[in-house]
Amino acid sequence: MLKMKDKELFGSETAKDGFRNEEEVIVKFNNWKKDKIAQEWLVIMGYVLNNIEYVKAVKITGNYKTDVQVQVTIKLKEAIDCENLSIKLASNPRGFNQIDKREIEKYVKMWRIPKDIEEILKLFTGKKTPQKTKGLNDARRMLLTEMPKKDQLRIINFFDKNKILIISDILKGREKFTADWMLVILKKDEQSYEWALKDINVVMNIFGQGDVRITEQGSLKIGQIGMQRKGGDGGRESAKMLQFKINPCLLFKS
Repeated sequence: MLKMKDKELFGSETAKDGFRNEEEVIVKFNNWKKDKIAQEWLVIMGYVLNNIEYVKAVKITGNYKTDVQVQVTIKLKEAIDCENLSIKLASNPRGFNQIDKREIEKYVKMWRIPKDIEEILKLFTGKKTPQKTKGLNDARRMLLTEMPKKDQLRIINFFDKNKILIISDILKGREKFTADWMLVILKKDEQSYEWALKDINVVMNIFGQGDVRITEQGSLKIGQIGMQRKGGDGGRESAKMLQFKINPCLLFKS
């Protein structure tokens, strides 16, 4: 197996070939004997190519962090290794991808959020209508910057105290198909793309760098992860969900 520092050395390259969707990741792994990039991915994951007997990649459906599972059979071994990949497609190196969204009540249960923090989050997303609407950017909700300083401090302290747990849950997950790797594919044009493949622990360290802070726009930043009200959806109730976003292309800079 490669050491962690070796895994970080590899992981980004330009390929003169178009890339359309995550289904192509499955095709590449299943054609690993001929596909040079799939071979590089397997090496980054710690495999010796000559020791591989069989590779099968399958799509994972449902609300999981894993998009594609790669099943690797090693010669002379009875067991099958499984590598779970979270795949992020990007067309803009400065764009953002949603990595998690849920109703506030679900986060309350996951992270044992106390009542005062729950109330702040409900005001932030519009699940609870502010009593005083004068001076608000939107009378249906409150930005964190529009809340009393003591509430701003409470929200910062809670997410700072629980930072490691929160980052792990929204990037790696804790359910059946937890992610082992993140594969980011940046489409440069119709004929070329760049990719970065990182161990999920490295990914969590990258996106966890930085303080917990309130932004000028009135949202929360947890390291390099943004927390926002979902919005959109034609004003339906689902717009009041809480969501977390990242710029996956930060993996190219590490």
